[in-house]
Amino acid sequence: MGAQLPSSRGKGRRAPMADINVTPLVDVMLVLLIIFMVTAPLMTAGVQVNLPESRAKPLDQEQKPVQISIDEKGVIYLDNQELSEAALAPMLEEIAAKAGEDKPQIYLRADMRLDYGKVMRVMGELNRVGLNKVSLVTTPADGG
Repeated sequence: MGAQLPSSRGKGRRAPMADINVTPLVDVMLVLLIIFMVTAPLMTAGVQVNLPESRAKPLDQEQKPVQISIDEKGVIYLDNQELSEAALAPMLEEIAAKAGEDKPQIYLRADMRLDYGKVMRVMGELNRVGLNKVSLVTTPADGG
């Protein structure tokens, strides 16, 4: 009973290991998943607006819409940029002039506790400059 020594001829050579250690890969993927889960909610619109509920279906969109938000204090935001009510009209005219014939979709987000007249003044300015593709953004209703 002697110990078997590896020979130099090739019979005793070991085959290369063909297994892949997936544990580090799984660890990295789980860390990335956690990072994306934490940061994804932060990528939504920056203006906090308490939207009303609706059972309407979401719209299909072809190009990036222009978002107008009005918070509960009546402050108007154009794509997260705060504007006064007087500065809104020139900005909307500029958007309408740049767009030409192909007017952009406008998403109007207004707090549900806001005065109805404030929302209608903004919608009136949109209509005046010819931006008529206006969608009122709501949150989905819980009921079926």
